[in-house]
Amino acid sequence: MKQDLDIRTQDGVARAGLFRAEGGASNAGVILYMDAFGPRPALFQMAERIAGQGYAVLVPDLFYRNGPYAFDAKTAFSNEKTRAELMELIGSTSQEMTKRDTAGFLDALAEAGVGPVGTVGYCMGGARSLNAAATYPDRIVAAASFHGGNLAGDAPDSPHWQAAKIKAKVYVGTAGVDRSFPPDQSAKLAEALRTAEVDHIIENYVGMQHGWCVPDHGVFDFAGAERHWRRLTTFFSETLG
Repeated sequence: MKQDLDIRTQDGVARAGLFRAEGGASNAGVILYMDAFGPRPALFQMAERIAGQGYAVLVPDLFYRNGPYAFDAKTAFSNEKTRAELMELIGSTSQEMTKRDTAGFLDALAEAGVGPVGTVGYCMGGARSLNAAATYPDRIVAAASFHGGNLAGDAPDSPHWQAAKIKAKVYVGTAGVDRSFPPDQSAKLAEALRTAEVDHIIENYVGMQHGWCVPDHGVFDFAGAERHWRRLTTFFSETLG
């Protein structure tokens, strides 16, 4: 069951979908941070699957500061025009903006009556999931990233710099081949989390490509996606109950 929400943030009003299982109670919440193509049926399908496990799942539009947009996940990066439009959207929505917005997202879940909160992000949402946990350590108890990019890069908003602030348990699922998160970054992230004594798992999905979890991606892999679902289900069961 999907409920459309308008969430007040410091910068305006973010559109979001709140998903719950039909007739089911939700004692814990999950924020699903979108990939670069925005909220759409594929992400709603994923949110419904998480909601079916007993959680209230919020899928906010991180690009709400901009006008209407729509991209085909299979072709957006192969077309020069849509690629440029997409990169402009991504570049205009900083990590700091999403950190601020997350206060409103957490309040929306609190108003929905749920207690502990976990996060999960895909692609650009992966870093946002981890940064949210660092920014709101007393409200987020679990943070997951799948094929997240630049989780331990040189930029000041890279999540690995914030590891000492994280109290949540962390799960990172990496694509076997991913230029946005190469092996040296994986090693840097692991070292930062170990040094900060963060309870974490970093798992390499060998043979998978960036975007393998999301059903409308051109590189979607059913077996790999199901493996991701098993890991995520266990992760939230252990941390959110």
